[in-house]
Amino acid sequence: MGEAERGEAAPRQQVIYFCAHDHRSAITFAVEAKVPETWDCPRCGLPASLDAENPPPAPKNEPYKTHLAYVKERRSDEEAEDILAEALQLLRSRRKAGDIIF
Repeated sequence: MGEAERGEAAPRQQVIYFCAHDHRSAITFAVEAKVPETWDCPRCGLPASLDAENPPPAPKNEPYKTHLAYVKERRSDEEAEDILAEALQLLRSRRKAGDIIF
């Protein structure tokens, strides 16, 4: 299907975005469309902005945290020792009572 069969194309505008790796991306929008402040660079995936002098910085990736790391953020060493002592006391009391522990 050609343009004649579909009708005329909407008026367009081309917007240039700049990323931290000095990539320039020309993105086409309809004239009536609201142009976004940022756009993901098609070449490297970093965020790009309309300001060539101040492109947005690359996002900082947080390192993977284990479950233990999250627990240590929430509990102090003293709290951990208290919880461990309580759990050990419970296990020892069950052993003395003859309960089967799996």
